[in-house]
Order: sequence, then C-alpha cells, then structure tokens
Amino acid sequence: MRNAFAKTVVTMAEQDPRVVLLSADIGNRLFDDYKSKFPDRFFNAGVAESNMISMAAGLAMNGMRPICYTITPFITARCLEQIRVDVCYHEQPVIIVGCGAGLSYASLGATHHSCEDIAMLRCLPRMNVVCPGDAHEVAAAIPAALAVNQPVYLRIGKKGEPLVHASVPPLEIGRALIVRPGRDVCLISTGNMLPVADEVSVIMRQRGVSVQVVSCHTIKPLDQTMLHDAFSRFGLVVTVEEHSLIGGLGSAIAEWSADHPHPSVRLLRLGTDDAFVHGVGSQASAREKQGLTAEAIVTRLEQTRITVARWPRNKRASA
Repeated sequence: MRNAFAKTVVTMAEQDPRVVLLSADIGNRLFDDYKSKFPDRFFNAGVAESNMISMAAGLAMNGMRPICYTITPFITARCLEQIRVDVCYHEQPVIIVGCGAGLSYASLGATHHSCEDIAMLRCLPRMNVVCPGDAHEVAAAIPAALAVNQPVYLRIGKKGEPLVHASVPPLEIGRALIVRPGRDVCLISTGNMLPVADEVSVIMRQRGVSVQVVSCHTIKPLDQTMLHDAFSRFGLVVTVEEHSLIGGLGSAIAEWSADHPHPSVRLLRLGTDDAFVHGVGSQASAREKQGLTAEAIVTRLEQTRITVARWPRNKRASA
C-alpha cells in the first residue's frame, strides 16, 4: 500500500502545484522520486510529528494542500491535540496518512500497533476517515481525499497486501464498494482486512453459502444507502476490521443501526480485543491470536446460530 501511496502522490503533485508532502523521519527512500521532482515541496519534520501537523495546518491556511505521512500511532495518538485544534477546528484540508495501520507492525511490539486510531479520529468534527482495502483503493483514495477540501485521515497498510480489485476502482468518499455480490450474508470490511474478507467469501461459497463482500473504505461518513440495503436484504450483517471492537467500523455501524432499527437482523462485529497485544511476531500470527484469519472468521460465521436460521429465508427470498 505504501508504494502505491508514494507513486500516486507524485502524480498528484504533477497535476497540482499546491500539493506538498511532509514526512516524520520515515520514507526517505520511498519518496526519492517525489523529492527529485519536487524538492521544494517536501519537508522532513524529523521525530516531531506534532510539529508536522501544525506545519501542515499553516500550509493549508496559506493555500497549499499538505499531505502528512508517518507510522500510524505516531501520526494519530501522538498528534491528537494538533489534529483536533489546528486541523479540524479550522477545517483545514490536511490529509493525514497513517502507514502500517492495525497490526501491520506486529513485529515491533505494542508501541507500533494501532487499533485505536479510527476511534480517536472519527469523533473529531469535520474529519473524514478513509481506510482503503488494497493498493488500488489507495491509488483512488488520494485524489478523492484531495477533492474533499476537508481534513481527511487516510489509514493504509504497510506492504505486500494482496490486491483484491483488478484495477483502480471508481472510489468516492462516503460510498462503499461492492466487491462480491451475494445473497446470504453481508460481510462489510474496512482497510487491509479486505483480502481476508474476500478469502472468506470464496471458502463460504465452496460450502454453499453466498457471501456479499463490501469494502467500506470510508468509515466517516458512512454509506447509509449501502447500510439500508444490507440491513433490508440480509439476516446477518458482519463487520471485520483490524481495529478494536470499541470505536471502529463495527461500532459506527452499530450506532447507525440503533438509529435505524431492523429487529430481524443480527449484527456480528469482528475485530481486535480490548487489550494490548503482548509479545512480537508477524502480522499473520497477531491476526491468528485475534481470530482475524479467514479460517477463524468462517468458524465464527458457522457457529452463529442465527446465521443458519437466516440463510434459508434469504435463499427463498432470492429465488
């Protein structure tokens, strides 16, 4: 995802002389192409992430379109006051990019995990929260974020994430993407869990269950049209995210469903526990401990009694 980000930022800077990139002691080789073409529009703030956000707000107030980039917990938790007061309060069009979201940096321990960032930022007024599902969605999300002309938090993975889309999709902030249509279960994914959700759909199809996969790349604002459709057509709606069950995608949809009740629909939320992940290891091993592998999600679906009860109803309705 980060390579797609770096490549797309170069394209955006070529098209718009207002684009300026700020980094916090990271991405030096990643941005070699950008720096060679736009040396006057790149600033390395060093290990001063809060200062970087305030710099970006000042640049935005003077007509520039700043994009800030560093590791997710360092650009969110460490800078929350500056994001709240300097960016959101003044409604400045700063794009805040968190790289290595969720458990991407599992090998570096809990200081580098980021399973609370969506919760922190989606409650800030005027902030848009966007979590692309693969590198193609990253490439589409950057121009979409620039077009919003408001604060945007762009939460991306690290590297090596599988592609789900065959090409760059027509991504619009606030409009989810139907990756796979289905009739029995609606699986709503956000961020780098999209490839896992797609794998779940393949496994379930082999077991005779049709799973619709939705890439809910925008958590704020939510796509209410998609949610109305999902809660009216499916007996089971499942959210999956590499983020805490508190405050993330599942919480946002649970809040929405409380205001738009569908009594016959079961909402199942899958995410990380309300606990720090101790120890170090690969992202895959951390996901296994959190029950966020395709196999673990399939098991949860099959163990949900209401799922089994609803599938026949939906099959009759779609016949």
